[in-house]
Amino acid sequence: MESERIIDLFMFAIPTLITGLIAYFFFKEHTKNEDGRRRFLLHKDMQVNAMPLRLQAYERMALFLERITPSKLLIRINPTSSSKEDYESLLIASIEQEFEHNLSQQIYISDDCWNVITAAKNATIQLIRKAGMLEKTDSANKLREVILTEMMEKRAPSDAALSFIKDEVSQMW
Repeated sequence: MESERIIDLFMFAIPTLITGLIAYFFFKEHTKNEDGRRRFLLHKDMQVNAMPLRLQAYERMALFLERITPSKLLIRINPTSSSKEDYESLLIASIEQEFEHNLSQQIYISDDCWNVITAAKNATIQLIRKAGMLEKTDSANKLREVILTEMMEKRAPSDAALSFIKDEVSQMW
């Protein structure tokens, strides 16, 4: 009699345990799916809000690259004296100031893109410095002439970076 009661107890307990385990795994899976759905919706909302900021950052960096293109830079910034050293310093300071003004944009663009932009800036500064070191460069106007001649022979460093930005933005769509 006692063993029959224990068997009856197991007969009632086993389906209850199985039902409890199924319910546990079902709710665990359900909560996991809900968590994933919430994360997806949150990520989607963040992308919707961040997309205009990212595009604005790419626009600002494209503008920066256009402004440091040597031919445009030389037209925009006139020499204040005939000293090539002063003009070289003025051009480099203008590039650095423009760059510092846009430093915060790096959080919205990829690391690769930022590195390409930084390399273009440094290459442009290097180009100006090399032109200033040439013996034939003896005045600010001669420095302008040498840099512009150099730009006719090869592509500006900012052009490659601008192409990189355009490719990266086109991948966003």
